Amino acid sequence: MKLRKGILKSIALMSIGAITAVSLAACGASNKGKGGDSSRKVELGYVNWAEGVAMTNLAKVVLEEKMGYTVEMTEADPGVIFTSLAEGDTDAFLDGWLPVTHKSYMDKYKDKLLDLGTSFKGAKIGLVVPKYVNINSIEELKANKDKFDGKIIGIDAGAGIMETSKKAVSEYGLDMELMEGSEPAMLTMLKDAIDKKEPIVITGWAPHWKFAKWDLKFLEDSKKVYGDAEDIHKLARLELDKDMPEVAEFLKNFTMNEKQLGDLMAAIADGQKPLEAAKEWMNNNEDVVNSWIPKK
Repeated sequence: MKLRKGILKSIALMSIGAITAVSLAACGASNKGKGGDSSRKVELGYVNWAEGVAMTNLAKVVLEEKMGYTVEMTEADPGVIFTSLAEGDTDAFLDGWLPVTHKSYMDKYKDKLLDLGTSFKGAKIGLVVPKYVNINSIEELKANKDKFDGKIIGIDAGAGIMETSKKAVSEYGLDMELMEGSEPAMLTMLKDAIDKKEPIVITGWAPHWKFAKWDLKFLEDSKKVYGDAEDIHKLARLELDKDMPEVAEFLKNFTMNEKQLGDLMAAIADGQKPLEAAKEWMNNNEDVVNSWIPKK
């Protein structure tokens, strides 16, 4: 399998995508035919976002330790993952934000994907500031741009929240630069600003452990550019429910509430390795985990 070159929008992403494409291609090759040993191998794509890392590692440990599968996790840009799902080379993605954040990808690929339902309900995206910042709405950014050095701190260029934030900058007439980067880089800048009690505005979303660690607030979005609350969906390649019905059923059952996901994300944020935190969470929540596993 070769991912189409056109999926990468910039030179920076092209270099990342080239490496990722090789990984996804190798993963996809092992799944072709879904026969023999390959029928016990599950390919999960994930973006390096806190909730996606937490949920994907948890799904991996349950599938491996409770259900006897081998799980390969591949990190990639959202556009790469959606393309790989549509082409049948990645089995599932647990972090699809709908209806707003990943709308462009769903519009493009909805006929080539399976929606296995929600993994988390009531998610939210928008522009976020520390509570000590004395503005409460996106409109107020226009008159206070100098306090923020004229910058909105963003994440991965291919992330849906970045596309929506570009629309927000336009809709609200903000003369501010939307900075591309990564979630870890954005969080480092957020921590540094909070430590110094300085103004900062970021592209933010909940669920996320940052709201438990720091006093933050979403800026009011009167134009509803970011929409209302979203849900996080589990998306899969077509035919997964036929090729691997037990895996598809498990993913359909896999749901987490705010406390469950928050506890897992917090453990990882506090320094535990994601896989170790996921195993500990699984062992401490046997009733929840067993409710996800299809009955034989």
